[in-house]
Parts: sequence; structure tokens; C-alpha cells
Amino acid sequence: MPLLEETTLPQEHPPTLPVVIIGNGPSGICLSYLLSGYKPYFDTATVHPNPILYRKLQEAKHIPITEQAMEYLSEGLEGRSRNPVAVLFDTLLHPNADFGYDFPPVLKWRKDKHQQIPHLVLGKGTPGGAWHAMEGSMLTVSLGIWMELPGVNYRDLTNGLRRNVTSDRATPEEISSYYKDYVKLKGLQKNFVDNTYVTSVHKLCRGQELKGLENGQEDQKTVDSENGHFEENDKEGENNGGGGTLWEVRGYRQLQSDTHVPFSLFAENVVLATGASDSPVRLGVEGEDLPFVFHSISDLGLAVSQGKLDVNSDPVLVVGAGLSAADAVLCACNSNIRVLHVFRKNTDNPDLIFKQLPKTLYPEYHKVYNMMSSQTCHNVVSSSSSNRPQAVSVASSVCAKMCPKPQLSAGSITGGSSVNLFPDYTSFPEHCVVSFQSDMKCLLQGDNSLKAFKISMALVLIGTNPNLFFLKGQGQYLGQDPTNPISCKQNPIDINPYTFECTKEPGLFAMGPLVGDNFVRFLKGGALGIASCLLKRLKKKEKLFSSEGNSFI
Repeated sequence: MPLLEETTLPQEHPPTLPVVIIGNGPSGICLSYLLSGYKPYFDTATVHPNPILYRKLQEAKHIPITEQAMEYLSEGLEGRSRNPVAVLFDTLLHPNADFGYDFPPVLKWRKDKHQQIPHLVLGKGTPGGAWHAMEGSMLTVSLGIWMELPGVNYRDLTNGLRRNVTSDRATPEEISSYYKDYVKLKGLQKNFVDNTYVTSVHKLCRGQELKGLENGQEDQKTVDSENGHFEENDKEGENNGGGGTLWEVRGYRQLQSDTHVPFSLFAENVVLATGASDSPVRLGVEGEDLPFVFHSISDLGLAVSQGKLDVNSDPVLVVGAGLSAADAVLCACNSNIRVLHVFRKNTDNPDLIFKQLPKTLYPEYHKVYNMMSSQTCHNVVSSSSSNRPQAVSVASSVCAKMCPKPQLSAGSITGGSSVNLFPDYTSFPEHCVVSFQSDMKCLLQGDNSLKAFKISMALVLIGTNPNLFFLKGQGQYLGQDPTNPISCKQNPIDINPYTFECTKEPGLFAMGPLVGDNFVRFLKGGALGIASCLLKRLKKKEKLFSSEGNSFI
């Protein structure tokens, strides 16, 4: 991605906003909704199934949820998020959802045009974020209704097309269309700036921003000539609760003519809502940069659609044991392409995601799990040859045993049947990739032996990490463990659990996968916590606005 050069910065003083949100996925959209004057109230015509929470809601039924104490309301609630406000908002929108119930929300929404907080949502594409880049025909892990945002029923917007147990899940195409339409229906377009790339987010002390611009800010930062963004030189200054600090946000907007228009903004508060799909996790092995090694399932779909892979191709190597890897296996199998599936875990490992998915709701993923368990390299090799290879196997012979050519009927595993789900699939549990070679071979290690295979392409699908390159030190210092990079699962950003404000940077907030909420139904809680914090803080300072929106970029 091309980055903004210092010499292209505008000379005029940039505008100052109360809030800038970086990321226009469901996190940013939901927060924009709450900052635009939409307030949630307890709907007295409903009854929440949790009697303690129900009593608390009745106590302040005339007060918006955003103006109540998040800690008090969320106390004692349990759910599938580590963040208590995420659990609270989820149970208000989907009461007892984890028990299989489809209860209506216990909230009603009112718009107060006199209590809006001016803000901008900066996104690389159209509203919806990464959902626009996903394979449109696959089904989401979550139910369609769990993907909806406050105030617009998902089923109403999609004409209620999906109803039975398995098809209540949605396709990414439906979800991305829903998010795009949601922004229009709720009149949020004025807050969104599309095709916008943030290249630097830098903290300034209030009163120094103008001086910094006039002096080129040489006293506060220098330009890294290799990556084009700014980094601080000095020690972190004093910070009094975000009140004495401004954030400078720089970047550019890409126009249709492929020209870049630079911008610079000041913000009193910055919200990180970038998600986690920017940077795929890499194996770090030899040959991973070779042209036949990919890190996105979309590359497999492209190769199939372009006719680069067919039934006569060498097998595709899929690395990983998560849902993305399972999607790749399904894509290849549906196209009659041979698959070698490599993963570190044992198939009995309780941490495998398939163990957490109900079979009736996710039959396709359990089909993959059955193959992972029953069509292992151990079973195939032992049934094919009494002399199990102890050294490097010859790709042509072993691959022929493990991945025979497709047959007319794949069949399925039922009861004690030995018929394979897909005969051209072989799993390699407790194996790892040693290297990729320029002659299209990969070297695997497992069972105290090495195995070599000739492949047509490799897909390394072992997760993604956020790319916070625009922050000092890529934001690593914000993590729960500042000695390691930010990771949505292993090292999320350390936040106040009720306001989602970064513990190490007042005035900087984070939400969604960055704080461990990877599912849409829970990331909405970040919007509630941040909106509640900012509304209370700005109301105290008498800085709430009745705004029709302004053009800042």
C-alpha cells in the first residue's frame, strides 16, 4: 500500500473532531449509530428472562442504557465474551441466545438530535469492511440474526429468505449488503469516508498541534523513510485523562482516477475498529514467499475459476485446523481437486473449533472434521503398504496412494461404513511444514519422519493478525503483554472493560477483534461501552452537539 509522504501534507490547519473511528466494518458502523443520537431504552412491553437484570432495567426504565452504569448492569452476567459490556449488550439484543431461544430484543431506540457527537468513520472500502472481500457463497459461522446491528432487523432487510435450522446462517454477500444498506437506512452516510487509508496516528499535547505543524513537528517525531509513517522520538508526555491530548490522524483518500488526496485531522478521541484480517499469520519457513504459496482462501477460488486447477492437478496443500482451512478443503473437494491437509493438533484435541459447533447447524464443517479424523495419512499408508516410509517419501508414489484420482461417487460416512466422504483428501494430524521448494514440492515433518509432496499450490490458513502499522511501535505497547505483538487471541489490546479505553493511552479506544471480540454479536458491546463513556464525558464538558454533519476530508 503506498504511503503518504511528508511533503504532501496540506499547509492549512487541519480540522478538529471529537471522535475519529478507524475502520468501517460492523464495529465502526454500530458505534457511528450510537454516536449519531440513537439511544437505547428498556422496552417496558418486554420481559428479560434474567430476573436480576430485568429488575435493574426496570429501576431506570426512563434513562437511556448509555447513561447508566455499565458495571452495575453487566455485573453477574455470563456469556461467550471476556468483555462484560459485550455480554450485556448481547443479552439485551438477543436474550438467552446461547440456549437456543429467539427472543426479541428488550430495547427500543429513540433518536435525540440534540445529543450527537460529530465523528468520522474512515474505511478502506465501502461500509461493511472485510465482509466485502469474503467469498460470497459460503455460510457465516453465526446465524444471520446475530450479524444484525441495532435498529434494523436482518430478516426484514433480506426478505426473510433463510428460515430453517441450517439456512438461518447467511452468506457474506448478504451480510455485506445488509451493512451497506444499514448505513443508508439510518442516515449515517455523512459520517463515512470510503477508500481512505490511515498512515499515521500520533499523539500531541493540546496547544502544541499548531506549533508542531509550523515547525514540521521535528521536536516530536521523525519520518521513517522506509515505511513513510511517523514515529515518536521523545518519551511519552503527561496525559491527563485524554483532556489535554489531541490525536493527529494522517492518510490519503484514493479516488477513482487512482490519485491520492492526502488529509490530516485532529481528534480528541480515536477509536481503533480495524478488525483482524489485515495480516495473515505466517509459518516463517523456507520458501513461504514462493509464488505458489498463498495466505488467503480467495486465491484458491480464483485459481479454480480461472481453470488453473482441475481433477488432474497435483494436490492442493491446506495448512491449518480452523474454519478458514475447512472452507478451503470444502472449496477444493467441491471442485474435485485433491487435498493434503496439514495441522499441528491431534484430531481429539478439545480446542479444535469443530468441537464447539453443533452438528445440525454446521454439517459441512463436521464433514471436514470427519475426514480429518478418519482419512489420515496413517490410515492410508498403513492400508496401502506394509513398509511405512521412514525417510523422505517420493512425491509421485506416496501421493498416488494417498490421493487417488476422483471417482464418480464420493459417498459418505454413515454408521460403520468405510466409504470415504471424499476419497481425494488426506489429513496429516500432528504434522508441520518444514519448507517449500522451488520445484513445487513441500516437505512435511511428523512421526519422526519427513515426507515430500509435489503440489499445485499451498494455502497457509493459520489465522490473521491486525496491522496497526500507523501506531507507534505498531501498537505493541497497548497489548496486555507489551513485549509481544498485538494478537486478537493471544495478546489483545488492554482496555478498561466498561469503557473500552486503552489503559495505556487515554483518549484512544479499541473494539472488536482487537480486544478479543471476534463475533459480530459481541463486538457491538464495544460500541455501547465507548458511546456511553464519550456521551458522559462530553455531556459533563457540555460538548454534545446538534449536528447536521460537516465535510472534513
